[in-house]
Amino acid sequence: MNAAAGERRPFPWREVMAFGLGLLRLPPAAFWALTPRELAVLLGAAREGGRTAPGRRELDEMMRHFPDPPQEQAKEGEERG
Repeated sequence: MNAAAGERRPFPWREVMAFGLGLLRLPPAAFWALTPRELAVLLGAAREGGRTAPGRRELDEMMRHFPDPPQEQAKEGEERG
């Protein structure tokens, strides 16, 4: 019986820790604070070479959480930078 047929295998902690702490060089506190969903996204992006673009829903959510500054603030930042 294989995994596709319902075989249960232990979680691959060694590989996941090597990926997060080794390859990504996440600090331990950041690694252990990841949710399973966040970890799955990181693993998926690494497998696909990090080339996947967010979908419309993800983009809208990011824009809601991280709005662009008002135009005046953006111009001030450009003048300083």
